[in-house]
Amino acid sequence: MEIETSSYGMRVRTAKSYEEAVAATREALKDQGFGVLTEIDVRRTLKEKMDKEFRRYVILGACNPPLAHRALTTELEIGLLLPCNVIVYEEGGGAVVAALEPEKALGIVQNPALAPVAREARAKLEQALRNLA
Repeated sequence: MEIETSSYGMRVRTAKSYEEAVAATREALKDQGFGVLTEIDVRRTLKEKMDKEFRRYVILGACNPPLAHRALTTELEIGLLLPCNVIVYEEGGGAVVAALEPEKALGIVQNPALAPVAREARAKLEQALRNLA
């Protein structure tokens, strides 16, 4: 499975159903030391708040405690950019799983001491995405 990139994220497409992809994403993140702290069901929220229909789409707020600790002790207000958002949504009979690219997100802070943390977070998220194959 190839990881596709954009200017701010990385994603994989899978033939798994949406439900299977959400469960597999949680496991893949766990295997890389991430816990899911928040979950936003975008479809349900848009229906409840605006009576709008939308595809199945979830935002998972994933945190790797050792990496978060390193980032926070380096740059206290980095919490504005935490946790790492990972999304899963339906597309074409399968699902897409995407993650915010940590090096780009943390790069806006312009603190070179954060670079090793961002690189490690990216490597772990990339591995999680590869494990969804």
